[in-house]
Amino acid sequence: MARERLYLFDTTLRDGALTTGVDFSLDDKRHIAAMLERLGVDYIEGGYPGANPLDTEFFKKKPTKSARFCAFGMTKRPGRSASNDPGLAGLLASDSDAIVFVAKSWDYHVHVALGCSLAENLDCIADSVKAAVAAGREAMVDCEHFFDGYKANPKYALACAKTAIDAGARWAVLCDTNGGALPHEIERIVDEVALELPGDRLGIHAHNDTGAAVANSLAAIRAGARQVQGTLNGLGERCGNANLVTLIPTLALKPAFAERFETGVAPEQLREITHISRAFDELLNRSPNRHAPYVGASAFATKAGIHASALAKDPRTYEHVAPESVGNERAVLISDQAGRSNLLAELNRLGVEADPNDPRLNRLLEEVKAREAQGYAYEAADASFELLARNMLGGVPEFFDVESFHVGVERKLVAPGVTYSASQAVVKIRIGDERLISAAEGNGPVNALDLALRKDLGVYQKHIEDLELRDYRVRVFQGGTDAVTRVLIEFGDGNGDTWSTVGVSGNIIDASFQALVDAITYRLLKLGVPAQ
Repeated sequence: MARERLYLFDTTLRDGALTTGVDFSLDDKRHIAAMLERLGVDYIEGGYPGANPLDTEFFKKKPTKSARFCAFGMTKRPGRSASNDPGLAGLLASDSDAIVFVAKSWDYHVHVALGCSLAENLDCIADSVKAAVAAGREAMVDCEHFFDGYKANPKYALACAKTAIDAGARWAVLCDTNGGALPHEIERIVDEVALELPGDRLGIHAHNDTGAAVANSLAAIRAGARQVQGTLNGLGERCGNANLVTLIPTLALKPAFAERFETGVAPEQLREITHISRAFDELLNRSPNRHAPYVGASAFATKAGIHASALAKDPRTYEHVAPESVGNERAVLISDQAGRSNLLAELNRLGVEADPNDPRLNRLLEEVKAREAQGYAYEAADASFELLARNMLGGVPEFFDVESFHVGVERKLVAPGVTYSASQAVVKIRIGDERLISAAEGNGPVNALDLALRKDLGVYQKHIEDLELRDYRVRVFQGGTDAVTRVLIEFGDGNGDTWSTVGVSGNIIDASFQALVDAITYRLLKLGVPAQ
């Protein structure tokens, strides 16, 4: 029997950006869009063009190839024509495949927030959708506060969704904007709406204020919705949105859904979801949730005892899905061989050859565990992990040796009320028998160190001239002024290649320098440059 198509809509870059403490840069948005496209979602909502300069810039050129890129905004204002509404004009001017209009569907909000009649609100929905369709865009309408509105006035809430569809919208999305609805309410209401409107034109947008966003989304799908919206790792205002990182594996791996529906996420893409979830958290500079379903470090972890004993006989005794199906791994290594298997898989992914019977694998495994206990995060620093592995399994050429480095920070008063601040760094390295000393000034100690280290690398200089430090992130562990600091650095080159390295120390400068040295060493190794 043919399965029905279920469409995945991600709003991390719009609704997720409302999360307290989260601020995406333009590069962040482009990076996240690429991650989402790699995962296989159908729609990526990029933000609200015209609402702020960053989103306006983001919509000058769409960042997606296969996923449909969506612009979000309000329906036209009451009392204005569609052709004379600046907000609508901004949406139509954006480089997007689809336009998502937010519209009030609770009569209380229409009267209080919009201050117009119920009929005027319906006209705004219809005129906005028609304008988008006439411009060649796919249109959809987020029926804001739909479930609260349906409870108060089902006829009018339904009229909002129906008006959108009748005007040519591809989707009418039913929104639990306040996040207060429960699964049995969602399923009943969506079931009733699906009697009036085609289910393959209905979407669900759930917030997590009762902790039920994922359950509510699944209930809506069961009742007929065929588009589901959410965010990476459940980001969103207040308590967050439905977590797509939880929803996607559930839809793909649980027979009740997998046998009825198909999504755009293939099995090989699903195996990337753990990596994408954790890399996203690293981009946000926050610790991944160890207990997150499917992707958390503890999702398939079991302490020693009867559970571990059963797992040794058959993993299905305490695992509801195979961890490798979502790119995760069993945290309890029942035997040394199991540990080597996980390690070998990672080495194979990075192209590092290793004999399964090599006794050095055990030492590498113990070293990784020890370093991760100190704060190293190799999940987001493949380059540093590869260097560690190659060092222990055969060696990395010693391109250069750092004898010492020194960093100074100067801050002085140059005029009344005006201060000047700069950092100077000196790095001493040895390449073979040659000793090199480089100094540089930067706008911060790490910038100064980076410039000094790469100012004169002797015979290797020509191989690093096109390097660019793309990202620098710091996380502090254990609190206090004596805290341990982890630094993650991303470098790129003129060919578009990027790689990440990590350093850990009680001194932020030392941690940064570790990551800088790893980044340059990795570059030389990958180019196959011979050591002097």
